[in-house]
Amino acid sequence: MFFKNIRIAFIVGLANSLPKLSYFNRRRYKLLKFSGIKLGNNILIHSPLIVVHYSKLNNIKIGDNTFINMYCRFACIGAKITIGDNVAIGPNVSFETVNHGLVYDEEKGRGTFHKPITVENKVWIGAGVIILQGVTIGEGAVITAGAVVTKDVDAYCVYGGVPAKKIKSIEVKTNEKDI
Repeated sequence: MFFKNIRIAFIVGLANSLPKLSYFNRRRYKLLKFSGIKLGNNILIHSPLIVVHYSKLNNIKIGDNTFINMYCRFACIGAKITIGDNVAIGPNVSFETVNHGLVYDEEKGRGTFHKPITVENKVWIGAGVIILQGVTIGEGAVITAGAVVTKDVDAYCVYGGVPAKKIKSIEVKTNEKDI
């Protein structure tokens, strides 16, 4: 297991060291996929991608046509992080699936608990957002820069602030041919 983690850390480190040019973006994608991250098609990830616990990379699933900007952190220690299709993620976004208890126990310390994070399709997450464990972000939602998401986010709504709260609904335009 130790050598496997060293190999994976080397692969992710190599992917993170590649320049941000289209030729290298394709290589970065292949290296990250080889490392165990479940990647869809047509994904662009600007490095560095920060991953906590290389042995848990298979807990990350990223859908098709998704963009992840630089310095995004995936702490997927004991739960999955699922990102849908057509998602745009700004720089310095953190996905944190683990938390500690509030009460300190002399024998056990604070302990930890893990819950998954789900980002549905067509979501836009602004720069510097922190998404905490157990959260689902609904389809088409927008999370404003710097928000801390502690609870589920409704589909097609804008959320922002610390903690993130609903700012407004987004009007969904339908194609008149479909009516």
